[in-house]
Amino acid sequence: MVDNNPPGRASLTISDLAAATDVSAATLRTWELRHGYPRPSRLPGGHRRYDARDVGVVRDIVRRRDAGQTLASAIAAALASEDRPQESVFAALRRRHPHLTPRRVRKSSMVALSRALEDESCARAESPVLFGGFQQGRFFEQSRARWEELARTARATVVFAGFDEVGGVDGVPTSPGIRYVDLPPDSPLLREWVLVCDSDDQPACAVSWEVPGTAAGRDEDRWFEVLWSVEPRVVRDAARVCAGLLGPGEPADVIGDDPLPAASDDLRRAQGLLERTLGYLDRRDAPVGGP
Repeated sequence: MVDNNPPGRASLTISDLAAATDVSAATLRTWELRHGYPRPSRLPGGHRRYDARDVGVVRDIVRRRDAGQTLASAIAAALASEDRPQESVFAALRRRHPHLTPRRVRKSSMVALSRALEDESCARAESPVLFGGFQQGRFFEQSRARWEELARTARATVVFAGFDEVGGVDGVPTSPGIRYVDLPPDSPLLREWVLVCDSDDQPACAVSWEVPGTAAGRDEDRWFEVLWSVEPRVVRDAARVCAGLLGPGEPADVIGDDPLPAASDDLRRAQGLLERTLGYLDRRDAPVGGP
């Protein structure tokens, strides 16, 4: 079969990758099944092809495993190391899951989507791992009581924001069960809105970035481009990118190692309905022009 991929891009077979990393093809397939990595492209006949950069990532995973990290933590850290130059959860998710359709919505719609996912997934999930990105601390303060309640039943809860304007220890608030991460002034996450609920029974995520040029006006006129999903692999990838931004250790070590379940029929129906609703909002309210 002819491989039409450009040289160096998705041109390695699984045997090539195994030989270059000393990790067996069977192990690479198990990692893909259980952890969503490595994720190959597929030729028309279904044969796997890998990017040359996968060699470095797999070798990094092996080094981290040899140093004592769990496999989930090692994969999260190795992938985050690849993403770290941009530290953008939105960009990482869009690159890894190109089938997801970005939707441009007003802040009010983004608030509604986040609250719905918090109510239906975060609050109902059994011992989830939660990540929230709120841009600025003042935005988190508006949801702080909700997140302190969500953290009570979560295995781990992490909140990213720029907390320079909010009281607390060195400007960072403290709450039982929540790990607060103060973002530096140049962090791309200051432009992103992140909600990830990683769980076996109620996975969900919504990750967005703020459309440039819309933040200068009224708060209600701000626009976001959002990716959202209840697909377990998408949610797990989003969780690993977030965990990888923290470095080795918790909460990456509490992200599940078990094979990922399929999304329930109820979640898929809900996703389809909300996706259609957001599509109508796009056509009705989307600004003309933009990037």
